[in-house]
Amino acid sequence: MRGLRSGLAVVGTALAVVLLLAALPWLRGEDPAVTVFRALYAERTRDPAVVEALRVDLDLPAGPVSGAWQWLSRALRGDLGVSWVDREPVAPEVLRAVGVSAGLAGAAVGVAVLVAALLLVPATVRAVRRGRPPGGWAPTALAAVPEVVLGVLLLTGAAVGLGWFPTSGWGTPAQVVLPALALGLPGGGLLARVLGSTVAAAVAEPWVRTARVNGAGTSAVARSVLRRAVAVAAPQLALVGVGVLGSSVAVEQLFAVPGAGRTALRAVLALDLPLLQGCVLALVLLGLLVGLAGGAAHRWLLRPALGAGDLVAPVPVAARGTAVPLVAAGVLLVGVAAGVLRDGAVVLGDRLAPPSWSHPLGADAVGRDVLARFGAGALLTVGVGVAVTALATVLALLVAATARDTRPGVPDVLNALPGVLVGVVLAAVTGPGLLPAALGVLVVAWVPLAVHGRSLVVLGLAGAPVRAAVLAGAGRGRVLRSHVLPGVVGPLVRHALARVPSASLALASLSFLGLGAATDSPEWGAMLAEGLPYLERAPWVAGAPVVGLLLLGVVAGTATAPRRR
Repeated sequence: MRGLRSGLAVVGTALAVVLLLAALPWLRGEDPAVTVFRALYAERTRDPAVVEALRVDLDLPAGPVSGAWQWLSRALRGDLGVSWVDREPVAPEVLRAVGVSAGLAGAAVGVAVLVAALLLVPATVRAVRRGRPPGGWAPTALAAVPEVVLGVLLLTGAAVGLGWFPTSGWGTPAQVVLPALALGLPGGGLLARVLGSTVAAAVAEPWVRTARVNGAGTSAVARSVLRRAVAVAAPQLALVGVGVLGSSVAVEQLFAVPGAGRTALRAVLALDLPLLQGCVLALVLLGLLVGLAGGAAHRWLLRPALGAGDLVAPVPVAARGTAVPLVAAGVLLVGVAAGVLRDGAVVLGDRLAPPSWSHPLGADAVGRDVLARFGAGALLTVGVGVAVTALATVLALLVAATARDTRPGVPDVLNALPGVLVGVVLAAVTGPGLLPAALGVLVVAWVPLAVHGRSLVVLGLAGAPVRAAVLAGAGRGRVLRSHVLPGVVGPLVRHALARVPSASLALASLSFLGLGAATDSPEWGAMLAEGLPYLERAPWVAGAPVVGLLLLGVVAGTATAPRRR
């Protein structure tokens, strides 16, 4: 029965996501025909006759129920409607854009696998030879670099500075290199980090020591350890692919790659909701397929061991501690404090002034002190990230309190939705702004916390004190309040604190895309977008938000790494 409820929850949540996409034109609280009129004739006064002509021309239904049914029935036949802007069928453009995104994702995954192999294989060989878990900070540090920040650094150095690669476009191998590196290098670090934890557990298992004592070669044992690590971590490896799809929106926009993410962003800004529906539906389905493929690979790789009864429980091994997050947080706090104390007034005579004693980080395009804006932007970027994470923690705790087992459910489906895409959809409904961007981050920020809390609650319910309380007649509510939740809140809050930088980075990505804070805001993502046109003349304008986001990424990536006490 529980398995049936879990399956119904997964199917129901996926269906709800599709229905929300189908009703997207009506979620704005505006007649779709009026939306089309505003998209085509932004400066004209509304003409009822033209609005009705557009309704007939585009075959727009009268309400959300009939509209959702019409869209779903057509989508099942491969018909995603007609673009409201260029009047062309949506499906061919979506297929072309998804093909570009899939090609970019494939190249990025290739880079990620290569980077992970270069980081992990030598470390595994050394670990088997020495009999100790692999160490090293390189995977964690590389995984911590935000993709858009790495893209800006590659664009500044390899494209603008050295001229080795084109700055934008798609269609030639040279145009694939920089966006694939921007997505693949952090993905490779994350891949090496995920696999490294399973390698550490495998190296600590008794069979490794037995094989070495019996004369097995280092390379043979290392291959067995890596095979075991890949099998155990297959579902997490699929999440790396989903993460690449989600991060590709900002990278596609940065390098002008005509993929599904950039097409969806263009559709939002042009109020072309049918095109947005098609792009988001394709990306969500692609993400779900990648997740299902990871689960299938996990079962297939472990089938021989499961059938023979040879699979032993992994040995938990903690990594060595590091001072990297403390150093990064300290540098960030010093920079923010110095900026908050400075004056950020407009001085036209200082436009694009280089770094000096009067402007330690230079001045922007209208003469404002970059360090002052950096400090003010931290209050927006990190402050909103703290607020979003606090709300996500409360929501996750409420969801976790209802858990009875760890079977897949609503959080597992929502985990396949990239946060940036959710922000894009919300911007289509409410319009760009800091609040919609924060809500978009919140929609997915609670999911990993809820999954963690669910595991803790189920573990607590299985404890001896709870069983004794139940036998004594205590109800579920009392058991949760007295015995379970006190042991859940602490670990969940610590997990949430480690995710504050991640929420702030997601918010900055939406502002960089023009869907969050206003373009003249000191929010770091908006500052980065504002500074991109001056990369060649005044790179310091984008330098401050790049450094701030990079330090935030390091804090986010290394603070969540396990510690050895």
